[in-house]
Amino acid sequence: MIVLFTDFGANGPYLGQMEMAIRRIAPSAVVVNLLADAPSFDPRASAYLLAALTVEVPEGAVVLGVVDPGVGGPRRPMVARVDGRWLVGPDNGLFELLLRRGSQIETWEIVWRPDRLSATFHGRDLFAPVAARLASGQALDQMGLRRIEPPRRPDWPDDLASIIYTDYYGNAWTGLRAAAVSGDWIMVGGQRLGRARTFGDVAVGSAFWYENSCGLLEVAVNGGRADRLGGIELGTAVTI
Repeated sequence: MIVLFTDFGANGPYLGQMEMAIRRIAPSAVVVNLLADAPSFDPRASAYLLAALTVEVPEGAVVLGVVDPGVGGPRRPMVARVDGRWLVGPDNGLFELLLRRGSQIETWEIVWRPDRLSATFHGRDLFAPVAARLASGQALDQMGLRRIEPPRRPDWPDDLASIIYTDYYGNAWTGLRAAAVSGDWIMVGGQRLGRARTFGDVAVGSAFWYENSCGLLEVAVNGGRADRLGGIELGTAVTI
């Protein structure tokens, strides 16, 4: 299984081009588009979202993550194995939380280069072929990898107290794991919101926060959209 996590968006050619690159090498691979609207150009916010969304990814699967505003620049292309799952993508912090929370970790730089390498689309030309080879069981010593120390960003917090994603329904996800939150009240966008278990526990039109299905603190409105509340947008800070 290859699990895609990108900021490409659902429209346009990019997801299709990347999947074609995978299928040229691994035609029978199961490809799951987990998320195509990760925070654009923002590996840091995306890292907290990726860590929450991939909890259920099975051992042996390959997570192909591309949120890569530095494509074509000095950032390294990398492969990691964390607790039996593979990660393929840029060394720009996107995998920081998965590396931090893992127990068995190995990391490599991708030194292999294809004959065709676009300066701006490493997702298709570099990361997708490597992910396909991993998924098809190719030996590591044949893949053009060089072992490196796990790249880390110790200045990043364990939980990110801000809005990192807005879903189809307008619910505002934060980078805070709800289990780490003590107390029932938060301040966000100048509003004081209480905790509820689920939407039906508050009146229609009422704003609240709850633990979403991925374990993150999420701001929502019963029957409405949290992203239309004043002051709530991507990057808005959350105070407990």
